[in-house]
Amino acid sequence: QCLLSGSWRSDTGCRMVVSTLGEDGRFSGSYLLGPATGDSEILPVPLEGSQQDAGLVPQPIFSFTVHWRLQAQTTIFLGQCYVGANGEEILHVLWLWREATDSPAEDWKATR
Repeated sequence: QCLLSGSWRSDTGCRMVVSTLGEDGRFSGSYLLGPATGDSEILPVPLEGSQQDAGLVPQPIFSFTVHWRLQAQTTIFLGQCYVGANGEEILHVLWLWREATDSPAEDWKATR
């Protein structure tokens, strides 16, 4: 069974810490940018998310959102937690990053 509780590190050194995982599948925690981002001052940012019931689905789908405090930006992560052949839990995740724009004409460059 795959559980999101705990600390996770990406290939780029970013870290997600899930501190609370409720019975309803909702979770909270923090997200920290990794050294690959070039950010000299790395501060944790709160995250909120939810996952499928791990009792019903052993490799649940999950999502979480990070609202960057000092910028008008939000990142949404969507993925699935897998259990590998050796019992190791692995997250496969896609993300969308959105920044605020001043006009609809700039909308095309606001999402990555």
